Amino acid sequence: MTPTDRHRWQLRLVNASFVVLLLVAFGLLHWISREYHLRVDLTRAASHSLSPASIAVVERLKGPVRVTAYASERDELRRAIREYVGRYQKYKKDLGLEFVDPDANPQQAREAGIQSDGEIIIDHNGASERIAPQRINEENLTNAFTRLGHREERWVVFLSGHGERSAERAANFDLSTWAQEMRKRGFRTRALSLGDHPQLPRNTAVLVIAGPRARLLPGEMKEVDRYLTAGGNLLWLHDPGPLHGLERLAERLGIEFAPGVIVDPRSAQITRRSTAVIIARYGQHPAVQNFGEQSVFIDAAAIVLPGNEDNKKNGRPSADRWQRQVLFDTRAEAWSEPGTLRGKIAFDKGKDTLGPLNLAVALSRDLPANEDSAARQPRRQQRVVVVGDGDFLANQYLANAGNLELGLSLLNWLSRDDAYVNIPVRTASDRVLTIPRTAWLVLFAVFLVLLPAAFITGGVLVWLRRRRR
Repeated sequence: MTPTDRHRWQLRLVNASFVVLLLVAFGLLHWISREYHLRVDLTRAASHSLSPASIAVVERLKGPVRVTAYASERDELRRAIREYVGRYQKYKKDLGLEFVDPDANPQQAREAGIQSDGEIIIDHNGASERIAPQRINEENLTNAFTRLGHREERWVVFLSGHGERSAERAANFDLSTWAQEMRKRGFRTRALSLGDHPQLPRNTAVLVIAGPRARLLPGEMKEVDRYLTAGGNLLWLHDPGPLHGLERLAERLGIEFAPGVIVDPRSAQITRRSTAVIIARYGQHPAVQNFGEQSVFIDAAAIVLPGNEDNKKNGRPSADRWQRQVLFDTRAEAWSEPGTLRGKIAFDKGKDTLGPLNLAVALSRDLPANEDSAARQPRRQQRVVVVGDGDFLANQYLANAGNLELGLSLLNWLSRDDAYVNIPVRTASDRVLTIPRTAWLVLFAVFLVLLPAAFITGGVLVWLRRRRR
């Protein structure tokens, strides 16, 4: 064998070895990809990953969850369902996904009540939720998991008949948007007039009194008093002004309201409104201790807690067994302005009350066994929240900062759903690009008129120059 032949065989051996090693490497990569799953989301808004809210919800579900997708053999449909459900399976290992072809199994699809291709049914502990194919996204899946986590009916009753903020009307003053968000998360809501129904339902989880503008009748106040005595939970949203017959309620809770409206100069620099208050720090109370969003209050009243200051700060029980604790208060430079809000507003040392001023207070007490008759299930602790403002949950202001999150956090605590108190509400950030009309016109002119015209003009000039040659 000549040196040339030997060199040729060496090259062939090297090339063959390279091919074998390359095939082995591909085989190893294929095995690793099947045995180990690593996913990295590099998008700025983490649009292909679950939000902290969704992770917290799915991790709190106890027991296995089964997702049945009634989808035909279309790859794009099943791929989309597998993509969304797979994000949750990463955090809950006993969440199963099964595909059923409604064309191949029409009887099973009919028994399940399937109405469209791609519909999914989620089963958990005997309860089920269904989601239409056009609504399969993170928000709707997370809300479905949240509802499955609440097996019992939780009724939130809004007192009505006295000009209160309504959970059913859509005016700026009302609370219908907040009520809608409640229902998405498993609560059931209703407005109730004690004039039509003299007694509050026994299955009321939370009673909401939202700023009555007419005086409650003695019989109505007696029923509210009975509900409170029986251990019912209460959310009282009080706006500045008279109590309209709720003086007895304030006395029973051991609270007072300072006259006037809270003025916060520092918040006014941001909101351009003297009676707006921005809250960024919250107390060490389970309802708000991990709450990290700012909230905005408009035309708020200060809450006064007479008695021992140490008890108020640390939430120690008082003589009437109520444990009172401030949820959040204003800055020290804010004050309560009882006068007319006209012209230049300034602190009057002789008339105004200087901050910090309490904006929200939580009350709780342990109930004796014979007092727990207001709820369908035994309740060991009665809970009340009083807020010196109802605007922060109104339709007009609910989207401001973290107002929605705060309202639902308070509601979860009041309904004794402590596991869901500190879960953020928004499951995905707003990725909608809003461009002003002027910017649209500029973009249209540059990219659809000027640039094409420049390219056409340049091409014509080059063509003419070459033609002259």
